[in-house]
Amino acid sequence: MKARIVIAVVLGTALGGCMVGPDYRRPDVVVPPEYKEAGAWKPAQPADNAERGAWWKTFSDPQLDVLEAQLEIGNQNLRLAEAQYRQARALVGQARSALFPSLSGSVSVTRSRSPASAAPTPSHVVSLDASWEADLWGRVRRTVEANVAGAEASAADLANARLSAQAELASDYFQLRVLDVQRQLFEDTVAAYRKSLVLTRNRYAVGVAGKVDVAQAQAQLTSTQAQAIDLGVARAQLEHAIAILLGKAPAQFSLPRASIAIGMREIPPGLPSQLLERRPDIAAAERRVAAANAQIGVAKSAFFPDLTLSASGGFQSSSVANWISAPNRFWALGPALAQSIFDAGLRSALSEQAIAAYDASVASYRQTVLGAFQEVEDNLAALRILGDEAKVQEDAVRAARESVTLTTNQYKAGTVDFLSVVTVQATQLANERATVVTYGQRLVAEVALIKALGGGWQAPR
Repeated sequence: MKARIVIAVVLGTALGGCMVGPDYRRPDVVVPPEYKEAGAWKPAQPADNAERGAWWKTFSDPQLDVLEAQLEIGNQNLRLAEAQYRQARALVGQARSALFPSLSGSVSVTRSRSPASAAPTPSHVVSLDASWEADLWGRVRRTVEANVAGAEASAADLANARLSAQAELASDYFQLRVLDVQRQLFEDTVAAYRKSLVLTRNRYAVGVAGKVDVAQAQAQLTSTQAQAIDLGVARAQLEHAIAILLGKAPAQFSLPRASIAIGMREIPPGLPSQLLERRPDIAAAERRVAAANAQIGVAKSAFFPDLTLSASGGFQSSSVANWISAPNRFWALGPALAQSIFDAGLRSALSEQAIAAYDASVASYRQTVLGAFQEVEDNLAALRILGDEAKVQEDAVRAARESVTLTTNQYKAGTVDFLSVVTVQATQLANERATVVTYGQRLVAEVALIKALGGGWQAPR
């Protein structure tokens, strides 16, 4: 009867026990009411269940869709993050197991001899042992709380790794396609320069042009051919980078040349406060704050005594014949209270360490938020400025093309020398190439903005 009373008291105390340490509250962060670089961007109102998965499909590029699907299967960083998430979930199960009693059984057969006995004495023992540490001060519950938050942070890390890999793949793919467009531009230019070389040779043959005109035309042609070949280095490196993202060796992957024609769209950046809910890296940082907060409770629980209830029972006999019988049974039951009396400041140091770790996680969380706002502002500014540059660049291309036509006609008429033609043709090529480069920069900035917003958005209505 007394044993039952002890068990009831311990259970009641444990279930109603308090948890030492501070309860978690999300740290405050400074959230601006609007984006500085938003300008004419229309604020979005994304819902919590907004589709953010296949955000790259908004670009309507079938090849990119295929590559992104392969990324999910073969990317090794995603496999690493997924394995780490499973590890974090397993830690939650390990921590929760401490809330329940442990039960073990043993069977032993021994022979022993003492100075008082003339012959060895056999001993046969079968026992069942149970032990349970009452979570009076919430040490186990705080540990579970910390591990749950850690698992949630790991899940957010997985989402962030996926988003980062998707964005990197899209960025590399667009840069590669822009190089393909540049290569085609150079090839078209080389074809035009060959015609200019033929023209100057014909004029030289009839005595209208000098030898220097032929040399200039030849130099212009070969220089442009060299520039076209030089693009192959950057393209090969981008192709290799895409292969690694897909989990393939560079020798096992190639992308044939193709053009690209993707229109630029307005991406509503959303309200600044919604960024905290959309970005997985912010969610991961916030969950680590919660985990660090719970660890303070774990450290503070060491200042209080541990209460353990243990019970054991079984049968012990010197003979196998009557081993399992009522006269040979034994049992033991009782609580044990343990308290560290002197540890030379170890518990205080651990508590201070936990508090410092919490403060560090709060600072990291706030810095992650600030960095997220900076990324959005940077890419909003990039898209706005690059958009203005693209408009001016288009005017420059039109003017350069007209200048080439007029100067070429003047050269044919003999009113200007060939150097003038070379100059305006070089200006046209530079402007044409700058237009393509700016287009690629806008695509990369658009991908970066989507990533900065947490992936995807709700289209404006």
